[in-house]
Amino acid sequence: MAIADLIFIDTCKNILENGMWDKGFDVRTVWDDGTKAHTIKQFGIVNRYDLSVEFPALTLRRLPFKSCIDEILWIFQKKSNRVAELNSKIWDSWTFDDGTIGKAYGYQLGIKHKYKEGEFDQVDRVLYELKNNPMSRRIITSTYNFEDLHAMGLNPCAYSMTFNVKDGKLNAILNQRSQDVLAANNWNVAQYSILVHMFAQTSGLDVGEFVHVIADAHIYDRHVEIIEELIKKEPRPAPKLIINPDIKNFYDFTVDDFVLEDYKPHPFKDKIPVAI
Repeated sequence: MAIADLIFIDTCKNILENGMWDKGFDVRTVWDDGTKAHTIKQFGIVNRYDLSVEFPALTLRRLPFKSCIDEILWIFQKKSNRVAELNSKIWDSWTFDDGTIGKAYGYQLGIKHKYKEGEFDQVDRVLYELKNNPMSRRIITSTYNFEDLHAMGLNPCAYSMTFNVKDGKLNAILNQRSQDVLAANNWNVAQYSILVHMFAQTSGLDVGEFVHVIADAHIYDRHVEIIEELIKKEPRPAPKLIINPDIKNFYDFTVDDFVLEDYKPHPFKDKIPVAI
């Protein structure tokens, strides 16, 4: 059975059994009908995934695999903030009149900075360090730039990655300030795991452990019943991730270079409402 399913079930049970409701507070988020969107949350969830063992795709419901890869390429490869360059409508609610999400996500990764070997943006700096200085403890990306928060459609949720090489394996930690567990948990886990695979393959490394740290892991009130039914399902075997082995340059990857083989998730017919 898929390890990702077991971790997801434990995370949801932890939140539902031990979490705190914010129903006594005047929260910012609302549903599309204007009703306040309340959550039950847990602080400081830490989940670990060994990418050398299996790819962490849920089988309890289908992971929109191609869409999550499309978004991670949009952020880290295209370094874009222009919503029209995405194939999904995920960011429509946070889009400005100019068609962007402001100075957020990919925009921040594309800002160049001076370094002793030259001028880099954050992604190119990671690629340079992995190839030239893999024992560095400073291989980090961060999109949480306080100077530009006022100009972002949404403050970054998944905001930093820390990379660390050990025994020829690339390990990584994703820090996330906030997460809608039903809508985004496996989405974020899968896409940043794909990022680790891409960086590892193009740097001559194997994949190691992916650690996901969530400060505020929450389940919305209208998601509770869906979650309760979802975690009753029996986990199925994890799929196998196939990556085009011919890609040696990070910027050559496309969505079509990734396939989930033998992926047989449970049917899932619920439409997930998203709070804004």
